[in-house]
Amino acid sequence: MSSMEFEETETYIPQDWSEAADTVACGGETQTQTVLICGPKNSGKTTFSRHLLQLLLTRHKRVAFLDTDVGQPQFSPPGCLSLTILDRETNFDSQVLPERCFFFGDISCKRDPQIYLTYICFLYDHYYKHYHQSSTRASPNNNGVPLIVNTPGWVKGIGYDVLVDILKHISPSHVVNICISAKRKNLPSGAFWSQDGDAGAATLIEINSARQDSLNRSVLVQKDSRHLRDLSIVKYFTQCFSSYMNLSSVKDIAGALAAHPPYEVSVSAVKIRHLHCEVPKAEIFYSLNATIVGLAVDSEVAGDLPRCVGLGIVRGIDTLRKVLYIITPVSPSALEDVDVLLQGFIQIPTCLLQVQGCVSPYMASNVLPGI
Repeated sequence: MSSMEFEETETYIPQDWSEAADTVACGGETQTQTVLICGPKNSGKTTFSRHLLQLLLTRHKRVAFLDTDVGQPQFSPPGCLSLTILDRETNFDSQVLPERCFFFGDISCKRDPQIYLTYICFLYDHYYKHYHQSSTRASPNNNGVPLIVNTPGWVKGIGYDVLVDILKHISPSHVVNICISAKRKNLPSGAFWSQDGDAGAATLIEINSARQDSLNRSVLVQKDSRHLRDLSIVKYFTQCFSSYMNLSSVKDIAGALAAHPPYEVSVSAVKIRHLHCEVPKAEIFYSLNATIVGLAVDSEVAGDLPRCVGLGIVRGIDTLRKVLYIITPVSPSALEDVDVLLQGFIQIPTCLLQVQGCVSPYMASNVLPGI
């Protein structure tokens, strides 16, 4: 990964996708649309959700986006679950500040599906309370902010069970199920989340993946998920720098991060929580060093669910002064409220560790070797 390859390829939207998006967009005349998009990996959920988002923004001033794909979220870095409110002025090519965000700390819900569901339910409930508006309370021109829910491609086993639970809690007005030609990988047809097979108030739309070959087989663009996650993390931390800086390659960014002044954080000023594992007290410093952490705020409103304001890199630890050195693009005003550091399994991309001419660019007196 030697260059900044963030550009997206040309998007292809087939006729049945356009019709499906139109069906959802037109469904807001009597109700606030809540559409959940599901399907197996590489079926095109992200592409369809972006197309639908753009279409809904031609009809509404704002659209809410609930991202439940912790491996490849669209508007937040990997490991996060977020609710984002977008408008027509939003720059979709840059990181967008979410309305609410939680740091799950992993790229799949497999390690702790229960807390994963808890986060999603809280985000949806926040949306429903503040942005959803039923037709009984709304004027004809103000039916509330529509919601798009994008889901991960793990649709078998525990992944299937979690998806069913999400559907039952949200009770969407529309469900878009994208299918590929390998039928065994698809979700069941029909209202699979309902015990009696009745979709109820939901409009179920089933479409095929965007590209088919001459035998009507799905042509999937194979994605290197690890590479895409690394790019997303790199892109996130470029926000530490002015847009005027000439950072044309990942090597440039790695060097800039190595030279970037960190924040000093006293260990006594924050709680440290390890997600999905237990770490002996004597090993806490070693476990935190050279890792990505969620910067969070304890919230009485969210119970025991710290609200995440962004990510940081622990670039070194002064073991004598008990001080952490953290690099983050989060604004100083937001950092003032941070009182929790969350450590999960989101790793620093290897490309950011390779700084030319430095064995360890973050070495200092009494400091554990950083990245």
